[in-house]
Amino acid sequence: MSSSRKHHLKSVMLSIAKGLLEAEAKEREEERVRYMAENCPPLSLPRSMQELQEFLRQLHQKIDTVDEQRYDLETKVKKCDNEIEDLKIKVQDLKGKFKKPALRKVRMSADAMLQALLGSKHKVNLDLRANLKQVKKEVKEEDKELRDVGDWRKNIEDKAGMDGRKKMFEAEA
Repeated sequence: MSSSRKHHLKSVMLSIAKGLLEAEAKEREEERVRYMAENCPPLSLPRSMQELQEFLRQLHQKIDTVDEQRYDLETKVKKCDNEIEDLKIKVQDLKGKFKKPALRKVRMSADAMLQALLGSKHKVNLDLRANLKQVKKEVKEEDKELRDVGDWRKNIEDKAGMDGRKKMFEAEA
């Protein structure tokens, strides 16, 4: 398709669209005029005070009915919005679990973690070693003997031969 043909088609489409928009605007204006003629009759102010008061009473009654309708519609809309939110939550629950984001490993000291959790107001120094108890280790005699075996070659020479076996049995008994 040549560029002149494209340009011609584009101009034809724009002219058709312009005509449609003008017709739509004219139709909207006619609808507005017709609605105003139906719902808002021409204003004729009464001549006497009593007629004026009666007219104002009627006007207030109309305002009250319109306000009641507006309130009813607002409550219906709020109710529908709440139902929509509940249904959205149900749909999300039915779809399954929420996708868990991939968590990154973060190197953070205990002090920094507490500050992040509690906020900058609370200053907490976490010295874990200060909270530990001091425990003295008791050394058992059996453990001492096992550790103080000495030279292993000496033990083998002592146990060698019949004398060594005899000593081993006498030590057990």
